[in-house]
Amino acid sequence: EKWYFQGSNAPAAHNYKDLVLYVAGDPSGSMSILYTDNPKKGDWKAVPLILSDLQDPALFIDDDDKAYMFWGSSNVYPLRARTLDKNDLFRPSKQIYELFNLDGSKHGWERFGENHGDTVIEGYMEGAWLTKHNNTYYMQYAAPGTEFNVYGDGVYMSKSPLGPYRYAPNNPVSYKPGGFMNGAGHGSTVVGPENKHWHFATMALSVNMNWERRICMFLTGFDKEGLMYTDTTFGDYPHYAPAVAGKMGTFTGWMLLSYKKPVQVSSTYERYRGEHLVDENVKTFWVAEKNDGQQWIEIDLVNTSTVNAIQINYHDFQSNIFGKKPGLYHRYFIEASLDRKTWWVLVDRKTSYKDVPNDYIEIGTPRMVRYVRYRNIHVPTPRLAMSDLRVFGRGRGRSPRKVTNLLVRRYQDRRDAIITWEQQTNCQGYNVLWGIAPNKLYSSWLVYDKNFLQLKSLTVDQSYYFAVEAFNENGVSERTSTIKCS
Repeated sequence: EKWYFQGSNAPAAHNYKDLVLYVAGDPSGSMSILYTDNPKKGDWKAVPLILSDLQDPALFIDDDDKAYMFWGSSNVYPLRARTLDKNDLFRPSKQIYELFNLDGSKHGWERFGENHGDTVIEGYMEGAWLTKHNNTYYMQYAAPGTEFNVYGDGVYMSKSPLGPYRYAPNNPVSYKPGGFMNGAGHGSTVVGPENKHWHFATMALSVNMNWERRICMFLTGFDKEGLMYTDTTFGDYPHYAPAVAGKMGTFTGWMLLSYKKPVQVSSTYERYRGEHLVDENVKTFWVAEKNDGQQWIEIDLVNTSTVNAIQINYHDFQSNIFGKKPGLYHRYFIEASLDRKTWWVLVDRKTSYKDVPNDYIEIGTPRMVRYVRYRNIHVPTPRLAMSDLRVFGRGRGRSPRKVTNLLVRRYQDRRDAIITWEQQTNCQGYNVLWGIAPNKLYSSWLVYDKNFLQLKSLTVDQSYYFAVEAFNENGVSERTSTIKCS
């Protein structure tokens, strides 16, 4: 059955008492609510009533069985809401409730543009999602634009689904502007194993089109003051899965071994060079002349290191593939060596017929490795294309020393600050952390190579605390003392 003939964008899903799953999300803005008690089977039914003028809908049914629809995707209009009569075909109320709008003049992170740099276009607010926790309602929303590194989620809090709502002082609550993958916006928060909350959001790729994205998931919590936060620190490095008791959602400590290391490739198409495979930038990529079994990549890790995991990020270069078509698959294998003479198979996907455009493989028994070689067998694209081949583990050298001379200065425009520290030689980059209290450093930004950060995401009337830690392939340094910037 096909319900959304134009496709479905930003669909809303609500799990009602673990019995029925409701969804809504037609790009026309006019839609029925679909429901099923067996989502695996795909036996969907439609409520015979059309809801209109909905963009980025969010359906919420409260503990008292009252139902609500929230929506909004605009740089003009606020997030809005209607009550729904769940017992009468989800018939909407005539009254529309306006909840809140962006205020980029006060909230730096709501400004449009890469690094919040565009002062002409107003930011877009979209992607409403409501979470109830300890009798408080957390209305999440995305800003300022899908395609930017600073796309994130903020939250307003209330004691009622219809407000009044108050702005959370630690916003944005889901934010990942630095590193390999950027952005953590347009999310939804759900409860997983051990009653832990997880925030699923989208990260910008935005190469083939502005709205090209990947999905991320981060452990989410609520502190003693009831503030919602999401842990995105080292968020594109390996973390423990929800099934790993006691460690779920935490950083494994496996560092990036392949960053800017020497790389050789079998062939190169046009300007898409091999060094893009190790530059920690998802928007740049290598393209081979062909997609056959003669294509390969070899990375010299320079230092013999313990390899724990490998991530392959294929790129959709002129693929002409739209959607999950039958017959898409990737076959390859990865070899390893200590001396470039004797090789063994580290990852075996020779007989795999799975579609894995972003494959992640943990090595069952970690091995000491210096050279890593990817050998292609089959990809579904006209040419083998890859943004990064990332190798994770631990080097045998020293971790960086503690960062010194940390300075933070806010500009006259208090939404902006400059953060500087002393550069180190034995270092890949720095993890900059900040928050509204020394024990609430909930936001972070991975900075590679540089010893400064222009931060433009601050709230004008809020004081902040900052700290920095250095990292390389051997580990992470001791964190600096926390400093305050009023």
